[in-house]
Amino acid sequence: MSLLEQNQKIVQCYRDAAQPWPASSTEIARWAIDKQLWQIHPGAVIRQCADQIANAMREEFHTDPQGRKVRLLHAAPYPKNGRQYLLWDDMRTASYKHMRMAFQQRRQQVVMDCHQLKMDVDSYNDNFNKEKPIQMIFDFGLDLAELEIMSENPAA
Repeated sequence: MSLLEQNQKIVQCYRDAAQPWPASSTEIARWAIDKQLWQIHPGAVIRQCADQIANAMREEFHTDPQGRKVRLLHAAPYPKNGRQYLLWDDMRTASYKHMRMAFQQRRQQVVMDCHQLKMDVDSYNDNFNKEKPIQMIFDFGLDLAELEIMSENPAA
């Protein structure tokens, strides 16, 4: 059983144990550790550290000369020995190739998130929704324009 499947099983055990639901992941984690259903695996320590470092890099911003708050560090996929690895670089010194790959990857992540959201909404509307269907608009042009105006005029 994969680590993902193990953690999904913990959530099911939490629910089967009639614990409060809906619940936060912190509440479920506290319960799982208390019941000794979850322990840190020694090999996972490096992965957990790497994930925390990646989150820190993802949250490093600076203000550009035009006054925009932008992400400073960007990850791009690079092949090595038949596998893909994400390498991080600073946009101020990164190559054009690195930044193009990083931006393409982030755009693809947005597309995949939107695709999953559409499937989730469609399934909810088709199978569980007893009211007016929830509709999602995936044209973000107006949203982006509004956010750009707001960032140019923070007092607006």
